[in-house]
Amino acid sequence: MTDDAGTWVIIGLQLVGAAGFAAFWVTWLRTTHDEEWLPAGYEDHEAPFVWSDSLLVLTLLASAVLLAFEEPLGESLALVAGGMLLFLGVLDAAYFRRTGLFAREKEGLLNAGVVIGVLALGVVLVVRFV
Repeated sequence: MTDDAGTWVIIGLQLVGAAGFAAFWVTWLRTTHDEEWLPAGYEDHEAPFVWSDSLLVLTLLASAVLLAFEEPLGESLALVAGGMLLFLGVLDAAYFRRTGLFAREKEGLLNAGVVIGVLALGVVLVVRFV
């Protein structure tokens, strides 16, 4: 088991990130999306991401466990997860910008927080393990 405090911080961030993605999808799948300000095709756009985000959650969890046990594959998986986070964060930022979902009246602060959090975790993982 690792005794490196920095690694434990990374593990904690990965676990928080995995829990955040899982909580988002559990909530999103159980919520009606009938706000009149949502863009046309919103549900059709978002729904397929449950698959990529589920893979991301599994990658974050596997990396966290492997990092805790000082297995080298944990660092590689952290880099994979970091890349996935950066891609998803940029994609969300572009979609939210294009559809006006950064506007305050369209949950823009929450959307910006999600994008910033996703991109920040991606940057942390990539910087730490490159």
